[in-house]
Parts: sequence; structure tokens; C-alpha cells
Amino acid sequence: MSGSTMQKRMLAAMRPAALGEEPVRWQQRKSAQTRLRMLEAGVDALVEGGYAGLTTAQVAERAGVSRGAMHHHFATRIDLVGAVVDHIFYQRMRLFLDEYLAMMAQRRGEELIDLATEAHWRSVQTREYAAYLELAVAARTDTELNLAFEPAARRYDEVWTAEMIESFPQWRDQWEAMKQGSDFAIAVHSGLLLHGPVFGPERMAQVLRMTIQTVRGLYSF
Repeated sequence: MSGSTMQKRMLAAMRPAALGEEPVRWQQRKSAQTRLRMLEAGVDALVEGGYAGLTTAQVAERAGVSRGAMHHHFATRIDLVGAVVDHIFYQRMRLFLDEYLAMMAQRRGEELIDLATEAHWRSVQTREYAAYLELAVAARTDTELNLAFEPAARRYDEVWTAEMIESFPQWRDQWEAMKQGSDFAIAVHSGLLLHGPVFGPERMAQVLRMTIQTVRGLYSF
């Protein structure tokens, strides 16, 4: 299966329902662009001010839109939060796939497991992943946020697992190992982001090499 087919299907599965079909008319496109600007402003608000900074007032100011325009797209803060959650998961999937497929094209012949693990590490060093971490931590104690966050997180996990099994039939008999490897890499990479300032570059590099070796060891070729 081609990378482009996999990418289109995974992104279609993660596309926020609120987006609907691609806008055709000029006014629809303008409205969609305004909405996207607000969502991107929401990501910035999370990265710079944490979950407490994700408010309609802050996002309207960052996006350069009026309160009325904000209210038109997001009537309440939780409407905004839900849309930002969906946007972040969609962008995380897109960025990972862009990185992974580019690495596959440039480094043919290398183990797909190695490339996927490296691509995931690069993908977590983005503002989108920083925003995701802010949401993940806040959702542990904020029930209203968790109602939007947990279903999106579960959908991301389900889409990822299902597509990996579909796209790489050679791994289908080892899907448990594939999932364990993915879970292990996610846990390690998230931990490195949090502890990196203490560990320093050398220790982080050692852990990253150990991660790839460990994930490789889960598979029998």
C-alpha cells in the first residue's frame, strides 16, 4: 500500500467532524480560514499559558478577531476547547505521517521500525505535542476537559493501531508486539520531553538508542 493512501485514510479518520466537507464557496473558505486561525491561536495559548490560558478572550486576541466572530464559531469556552483538542490530535497525526513518509523516501532500505521510532521522536518535539501534553495533564483533574480529551485520545490510538496493521501486513501476525513497541516508544519519548533538561543531550541520546534497540527486540523477522 502506498504511503499516500495510508496518509489519506488515516487523516480522513482523524478529521474533526466539525469541519465537514472541504468548503467550496468563497465565504465558506473565508469562514474556515478564520476558524483555523482561531484553532492555531488556541494551540499557542496552550503552549505559552497552559490550559488556564485557553480562553475565548485570549484566543480572540491572538487570532485578531472580534468577540462576535469568536462567539459565532465557539459560543462557549468548552466549545473552543473541544475543537482545539480535535485539531491538535489531527495535526499530530499529520505531522507524524509527513515526517515518517519523508524519512521512508530518503532512507530506503532501513528498518521501518527504526524509521517509525525516529519519526515519532521528532514529532513529539513540536508545539502541537507540547499543547497535547498540557491538555493531557489538565484532563486528569478537569472533568469537563476530559470529556473532550479522552474520546479524541482513544480515537487517535484506535486509528493508529488499525492502520498500522492494515498498511504493513508483514506485521499482522505480530500486532501485539507492534502495539507494545508503539506504547513503549510513546512512554519513553514523553518522559524524555519532561526530564530532558535534567538528563542533558548525552543521556537522552543513550535512552533514544536503547528505545530503538528495545522496540526491535519485540519483533521476530
